[in-house]
Amino acid sequence: MTGIITLPLVPLRVSESERSEMCSQLLFGERVEIIEVGERWLFVRNRSDNYSGWVDRKMIQIISPEEDQRLNFAPSYCVPVPYLICDKISSKQKILLPGGSILPAFSQGRCKIGKEIYQISLPENINLPETPSGKIIRLALQYLNAPYLWGGKSILGIDCSGFIQVVFAMFGIQLERDASQQVESGKVIDFLFEAAAGDLAFFENAEGKIIHVGLLLSAGTIIHASGSVKIESIDSQGIISSQTGEYTHTLRVIKRLL
Repeated sequence: MTGIITLPLVPLRVSESERSEMCSQLLFGERVEIIEVGERWLFVRNRSDNYSGWVDRKMIQIISPEEDQRLNFAPSYCVPVPYLICDKISSKQKILLPGGSILPAFSQGRCKIGKEIYQISLPENINLPETPSGKIIRLALQYLNAPYLWGGKSILGIDCSGFIQVVFAMFGIQLERDASQQVESGKVIDFLFEAAAGDLAFFENAEGKIIHVGLLLSAGTIIHASGSVKIESIDSQGIISSQTGEYTHTLRVIKRLL
């Protein structure tokens, strides 16, 4: 079975309980494969990044194979700003769509999912010409000061890899969910002084495991989610706290995706 998200966002949990840890979030328009059906909970796999977890079945709209096929071959639109206001035409209600949401079968500001039509007003100046690195930085800066939330993927709460995943989705590049997965993409940049705006910097713990990721604004500055989305200094050793001047994350590798 296939489901689609028609709420602004839905928590993806480690186990089938509302008290369970949230490991990620599903955004409006994302489709999931339903792997296991419980009395109240569904174990699903997000098609966008293959991330799996448990979801309250009330939060998933099941779609037919025919509807799924229709959406597969129709153009889609990824929300490129932290949020947009969306109108549900039939019910005359409004919902907020977080950045990175997908509007499938999108045409002239509208998409149809099941029997409902969703309409948005496209943001102004979204098609101004700019370099790839300039665009990715503009998208990232929209999340400045967003609070940190483990498993979060929205302006109201986001984690380090969720921040990178959403920003790159807005840019048109779909990345994996976790930093340890995202590090597998892109070309290695050997030295920090060779890095460019838009490169990704990955950081390790004492055991050598990748545990953090951020977006370089230059060879000496980085925007990342740690406590909140913020800009801090970086050198070949790692990130330097803007509050204490101490190192908070140990640099492991720099990757170029653009």
